[in-house]
Amino acid sequence: MVKKRLTFVILLATVAINMDISACTGLLVGKKASVDGSVIISYAADSHTLYGELYHWPAKDWPAGSMVNIKEWDTGKPLGSIPQVSHTYSVVGNMNEHQLAITESTFGGRPELVDTTGIMDYGSLIYITLQRAKTAREAIQVMTDLVKEYGYCSSGESFSIADKNEAWIMELIGKGPGNKGAVWVAIRIPDDCISAHANQSRIQQIPFNDPENCIYSPDVISFAREKGYFKGRDKDFSFAKAYCPYEFGGLRGCEARVWSFFRKYSASMDQYTDFIKGDITKEPMPLYIKPDRLLSVQDVQNAMRDHFEGTDLDMTKDAGAGPYKVPYRWRPMNFKVDGKEYVNERAIATQQTGFVIVPQLRNWLPDAIGGVLWFGVDDADMAVFTPVYCSVIATPESYRVGNGDMMHFSWTSAFWIHNWVANMAYGKYNYMIKDIRKVQQELENGYKEMLPAIDKAAQELYEKNPDKAKEFLTWYSATTADTATERWKKLGEYLLVKYMDGNMKKEVDGHFMDNGYGLSEMPDFPGYDEAYYRSIVESAGERLQVK
Repeated sequence: MVKKRLTFVILLATVAINMDISACTGLLVGKKASVDGSVIISYAADSHTLYGELYHWPAKDWPAGSMVNIKEWDTGKPLGSIPQVSHTYSVVGNMNEHQLAITESTFGGRPELVDTTGIMDYGSLIYITLQRAKTAREAIQVMTDLVKEYGYCSSGESFSIADKNEAWIMELIGKGPGNKGAVWVAIRIPDDCISAHANQSRIQQIPFNDPENCIYSPDVISFAREKGYFKGRDKDFSFAKAYCPYEFGGLRGCEARVWSFFRKYSASMDQYTDFIKGDITKEPMPLYIKPDRLLSVQDVQNAMRDHFEGTDLDMTKDAGAGPYKVPYRWRPMNFKVDGKEYVNERAIATQQTGFVIVPQLRNWLPDAIGGVLWFGVDDADMAVFTPVYCSVIATPESYRVGNGDMMHFSWTSAFWIHNWVANMAYGKYNYMIKDIRKVQQELENGYKEMLPAIDKAAQELYEKNPDKAKEFLTWYSATTADTATERWKKLGEYLLVKYMDGNMKKEVDGHFMDNGYGLSEMPDFPGYDEAYYRSIVESAGERLQVK
């Protein structure tokens, strides 16, 4: 009994840690659920220690006997080395030159299943597979073969694996210290559906009789029986219930994000409100749904900016939002008052994001042109998604690895410029977000309108000389990113001048007003809204009342 209780406490602690540190969100859209036939996925790499930069590995031929050193993605800790393959593909961020994209969210699961002796962590698994696979199905084979051969040292993980034709969710968890391999299941998302995962295992029953759309490890059920995680008939087996049982934090901090995305596109999702608020006795949400309307890339980008707006969990509706309606809560996730424990909401958009992406995969174009990694840094709500084509031969200076880090500020780093602007906005959100949104939409709408012309020009070059097309797309991707970073720096300067010291300078035709003698016009003093003034009166009215 003591041992079981201790295991349960460790499980809860692991879930809490994963929610707080490794909390990421991934959305998926099938090609018949998108407005233009694209397969679309998304990913927010949410970590308090991750620097937002755009990784790049050029394609390369390797001599026989070459080895790959594996370092844990989260910490940089050396884990070991594995043999290199003879040829690796070009990779930019989480997409490769063949329009294969892979992202993740950590669900943790049963802590005793982490293989501390394994070599492959979840991050290395993603980026090595992108260098070795061309399609989603091939990626699933590569990933599961790697952990089978070299062991898996991370906790439970949900992976979005997509190519230009299909999107899959694979959930995978190790077998414990010294036991190589993993138990896993991968399910193809129907083309006309959308799906999501956010740090909670989501695959329930496994369609064993549908090998075209479901792949799984042979021991996925027998291992659960052996460990005592499952008793019953095979048809009743649930991967989530066996390997990552629901508890309050997994619903309120994780499944709630999936629900918030789903309910934008399905009127039926309100039936799960009690479930996502923490009632584990209720029916769980489906792995995927058919949306009421088709989604665009911009819809997915905006979904990554969600703070539960328009729901019971709207983060601007309680006192925690402060006088400026800030939809953020600083960590830790939980807090106590008078012996009772409470939770901070955890929305899709969060302050500690390193980078956020929306990979767009288009099967009607050559791979070099069809794959677009819409890339942004820091908080998705205030990020600018710029298009980076999957065939680029170099990364933009503003996104480049080594241009600043978490301990060193850089005025040429998109990550630091966006953090500077965002951290100003957190202090006066409901005012500044209007100015931020205007510039954000101006930039992103411009990219949306320009993309068809860039595609066309690249196609014409590609037919004559593929290398010239790649050079052109590299130039466009870099120019767009670096110009956007410079524009964001100007925005930060503007916000600082406009809202300095809690005031708000007057403007006319986009220029700050002067008093006619070369000095600033007297600014407005916006103060606070009535609700906040009432809270002041309730706490200190007697002392502050004018008599």
